Amino acid sequence: MRRQAGENAGLGWPFESGASARHPKSKIQNPKSKIAFLLEMIKFSHTLFALPFALLAGVMATRSELWEGRSVRPLDWLGIVLCMVFARSTAMAFNRLADQAFDAENPRTRARHLPAGLLARPAVVAFVLVCAVGFVASAALFGYSSGNRLPLMLAGPVLAFLCLYSYTKRFTALSHFWLGAALMLAPLSTWIAIRGQVEWAPVILGGAVLFWVAGFDMIYACQDVEFDRRKGLRSIPARLGVRGALALAAACHAIMVLLLATLPLVFPLGWIYAAGAVAVAALLAYEHSLVRPHDLTRVGRAFFHVNSIVSAGLLIVTALDMWLCNRPPG
Repeated sequence: MRRQAGENAGLGWPFESGASARHPKSKIQNPKSKIAFLLEMIKFSHTLFALPFALLAGVMATRSELWEGRSVRPLDWLGIVLCMVFARSTAMAFNRLADQAFDAENPRTRARHLPAGLLARPAVVAFVLVCAVGFVASAALFGYSSGNRLPLMLAGPVLAFLCLYSYTKRFTALSHFWLGAALMLAPLSTWIAIRGQVEWAPVILGGAVLFWVAGFDMIYACQDVEFDRRKGLRSIPARLGVRGALALAAACHAIMVLLLATLPLVFPLGWIYAAGAVAVAALLAYEHSLVRPHDLTRVGRAFFHVNSIVSAGLLIVTALDMWLCNRPPG
């Protein structure tokens, strides 16, 4: 598959760079190179793009805890960051294993680390296992911090859901929404880890993430529409065509904006957040203005620049809102 399990939305970004682009047939010379290639393979430097919505849910959940007279638990925040890093790394590396054959056939992806011979399959398998164990261990931190065992109990199902995404294009065109649901787990899981329960605020925020990710994943998928059709892979562009996929992506982003507008109804937020939500809507409109059915040359700018600002910017303005304007409910 052309780029499953996390090339987007914070699980990773759709750019071929680093050693795989510079030295497509180079061999690993030492362990240090292997580690560097593993981090390049999962685009570790882009882990920051996976964090904002989890951190946003963490800030909101912590604020709720303080309103109820509880204290901030630093170990919870360490657990959130480690869980995000290990979960994303597991999913990205697993995807490279699952899609190795497709990546080798797609001209756009054949320079990736596995098909190019930069990494051996056993090394990537070992990396997946190490990251999966790291994720489970990180989830256990919440039990020590607050006695909350739910993160540890849910760690296995969450990893299974993330990794299964790598196979979804083999059987459903709704794979984009599966990816969105995978990233929706970030704010939901963070809230559960801190609060020990599910409430409306993380559900609405998670829904916004789902439609945001599904929308821009459809845009990105337009680049591989012919390859997907030729290989019998299912995607919205392969099913509806590029024009139909772009229209559905726009609808998804409109739903995201509506959900962001709904969030203040269940969690007290002020005018700074409202201004940020309006800015998000403008950025998404700009993103869609960059891409046309017969001109996909600016997909990179639409993804990297616009979506990084959307995620990080929303975190910043919401945190500022809670610091400067927010009041306890009631």
